[in-house]
Amino acid sequence: MEPYQRLQQARSKAFDQAVDAARAYGWTESTYISHENGTRGLRASVAKRYAKAFKVTAEWLLYGDTKPAGKAVKSETVRVVGYVGAGAQAYFDDPGDLTDEVPAPEGSTDETVAVEVRGDSLGPLFDRWLVFYDDVHRPVTPDQINRLCVVGLRDGRILVKQIKRSAGRKGLYHLISNEGPPILDVEIEWAAKVLNMVPR
Repeated sequence: MEPYQRLQQARSKAFDQAVDAARAYGWTESTYISHENGTRGLRASVAKRYAKAFKVTAEWLLYGDTKPAGKAVKSETVRVVGYVGAGAQAYFDDPGDLTDEVPAPEGSTDETVAVEVRGDSLGPLFDRWLVFYDDVHRPVTPDQINRLCVVGLRDGRILVKQIKRSAGRKGLYHLISNEGPPILDVEIEWAAKVLNMVPR
């Protein structure tokens, strides 16, 4: 089995589609897809990033000579993968351009990433705060209901909202925030509970 095939295998346990994984972790879609289809080789630094996200070891991705399951170990720093702007939509840049790392919050693991709040989408006091998350689930899990989460929607938007069940429509949710009207009856592709929020 080649590295790209092991990458496909690791990703398929968490996400049905490669594009969904790329969006969830703020990776450039075309770059990630080229790694997964084998048209672009995997460097060790990139394999380490994917290994953290998919809870495997980089050695297994690259060489296949260790067990796929790795331990989630607390990291000293966390990568900032994008920012949350007006309307609570997250914008992600090319991972190669995002070299910003911040101190890891209490309870973080190697899968923890952060987005920076820009503007007052979560309320005026949260401008320039960092939102940390990990443990991305697809579909929404019961423990995410009524919690503040980073969510990916079918239309590609990535938001920071509180998830509420839709009263009459199974499989749909309401997304609530401090500022602005709720987003009603949407399908959520993936969600991750906000682990921590701190001022930058």
